Amino acid sequence: MQPMNMYMVPNQGIPGFPPGLEYLTQVDQLLIKQKVELIEALAGFESNNKYEIRNSMGQNVFYAVEENDCLTRQCCGPLRSFTIRILDNFGQEIITVSRPLKCMSCFFPCCLQELEIQAPPGNTVGYVLQQWHPFLPKFTIENERREPVLKLQGPFCGWSCLPDVDFEILTMDEVSIGKISKQWSGLLREAFTDSDNFGIQFPMDLDVRMKAVMIGACFLIDFMFFETNN
Repeated sequence: MQPMNMYMVPNQGIPGFPPGLEYLTQVDQLLIKQKVELIEALAGFESNNKYEIRNSMGQNVFYAVEENDCLTRQCCGPLRSFTIRILDNFGQEIITVSRPLKCMSCFFPCCLQELEIQAPPGNTVGYVLQQWHPFLPKFTIENERREPVLKLQGPFCGWSCLPDVDFEILTMDEVSIGKISKQWSGLLREAFTDSDNFGIQFPMDLDVRMKAVMIGACFLIDFMFFETNN
């Protein structure tokens, strides 16, 4: 029996879809694994986040790399602005996720978190906007025309007593169609690093642009609720 290939070859272009997102037409779930940084575990020194994005068979389909400077990482911690570049297995950038620097407090509803997703770079496909609520993490997912198309809602203060923490993906009519789940990664990794595992589930026929936006939303959730402030 042939060993399973750990790397998916990028699909050929499909008319009507942003270049590089063709593979997303074939999946209804993704696993995002943050790579453990030894320097963070040993010294508490914040480094640029790196992620592997895998399919349900464990094959790497994309890589994501945060682009930031040392001063911003150390001074701003999880509040920092960032650009995350998502690459296919050929090293071609297919998605760019951008977060501006904004206050992160329920007491400042005029300065909420926002994310822009481009696919390919330079072509905006959607936004993630935080909605003010004193206790519940709530977000609106907008398309490229700034029209609300989906909602995202987490548990009380982004916290759960269960090993997994679920953020429900909802239609505008509050019907659940999927979720972003922060998955328990083990005692040592949880205690000594801010390296996290996430799962994303969405309908197979969801617009690939919105699937790309959900990947970006996962990164925002990681920074807002699970990134350790060193």
